[in-house]
Amino acid sequence: MRIGPTSPAGNVSRPGKTETARKPGTASASPAPSDAASIMGVPEAELTPNVQRALLSLMGEVDQLRKETERLRGRVRELESLADHDVMLPVLNRRAFLREVSRALALAERHNAPSALVYFDLNGFKTINDEYGHAAGDAALHHVANLLTAHVRETDAVGRLGGDEFAVVLTLTGADGAECKARELAERVATTPFDYAGRKLTVGTAWGCQPLQAGHKAEDIMAKADAAMYACKQAQKSEQDRDRKQA
Repeated sequence: MRIGPTSPAGNVSRPGKTETARKPGTASASPAPSDAASIMGVPEAELTPNVQRALLSLMGEVDQLRKETERLRGRVRELESLADHDVMLPVLNRRAFLREVSRALALAERHNAPSALVYFDLNGFKTINDEYGHAAGDAALHHVANLLTAHVRETDAVGRLGGDEFAVVLTLTGADGAECKARELAERVATTPFDYAGRKLTVGTAWGCQPLQAGHKAEDIMAKADAAMYACKQAQKSEQDRDRKQA
């Protein structure tokens, strides 16, 4: 009779029913993984030709809807941009510009951050229209719009308020800095000619500057800046009249 190996307690150890003999150097057998193919969560066994065609058609429609949604979002962004910009010039229209003024006022109220509004009115615009036609006047407007946008910061805002009137919001700029920048912009417009039909033409500006102070409304700030611009224009006319009398 064979005696099996004994346990430390002296009991006979016998192989259990689940224990199987293994040959030296052989690994234990494990069940092979089963691959289950699926489309959109439908098991392979249920992917009949009709189901496959239906799923592929549905996936194509979803992809098409995704592309159409992105196209519509792009169109909405384009329309929003068009709604904010002047119909002729690459600057904000009056409505959008007033919104920028309101934002700067909110910034001043919440964070005590100084900003300013500069109001410009062109000198000599009517003369250009009368002597060279409205196309020349349009060229003058484009010239001024491009000059203003090219010489302010991205954080500033330039708008056309109507006719030959423009305005600039100088964000995070105190009263003294705004006055200095307004003079610089006015001087640049007056000394930079533009070409029209082989001629070099220039326009001047009258301007008014108004700090954007907390507690004021956008329309009130615009009115004060407009009044300051008008006072500047009257002073320029008085100076021109005096120069003509002395000549």
